[in-house]
Amino acid sequence: MKSRGVETEVFRLVDLDIRPGVETDMGDGDEWPRVHESILGSDILVLATPTWLGHPSSIAQRALERLDAMLSETDDQSRPVAYNKVGGVVVTGNEDGAHHVIADIVQGLVDVGFTVPGQAWTYWNMGPGPGPTYSDTEQGHDWSQMTGRAMAANLVTVAQALSAYPMQAPPD
Repeated sequence: MKSRGVETEVFRLVDLDIRPGVETDMGDGDEWPRVHESILGSDILVLATPTWLGHPSSIAQRALERLDAMLSETDDQSRPVAYNKVGGVVVTGNEDGAHHVIADIVQGLVDVGFTVPGQAWTYWNMGPGPGPTYSDTEQGHDWSQMTGRAMAANLVTVAQALSAYPMQAPPD
């Protein structure tokens, strides 16, 4: 996305104290509000997760739970705050289930109000069972990088379209 002029910011949620819950701020020490503010100031959100037992990681699930708070937030034009933002997914792992993980995360993003373009995902896995990590092997990188570039192009294109023609507030 940087090659398309998009500034990026990365949060490694596993390194942050993200409290469980479905509110924007779960109290003293909760680091989600900083992530939330960054999301509000962004046009694109990419959620990345490993596949664990065929499912998103507990950290990715927690992120979706915290995004749930956005359902009750609106902007100054009474639109849900996730309207006119686009979302995508990156999945890695040594297990089956990448499409299931993508589907779970995409559904959560759509529920909150994000727009998810077609093919706004990429994944890499080595199939079921233990095996090398992405950085330990070159296998499958070409495909993952190709779909990643397509994802970036689709996310940027739709973000630009929504910027030019924003969604309006839902009818009363």
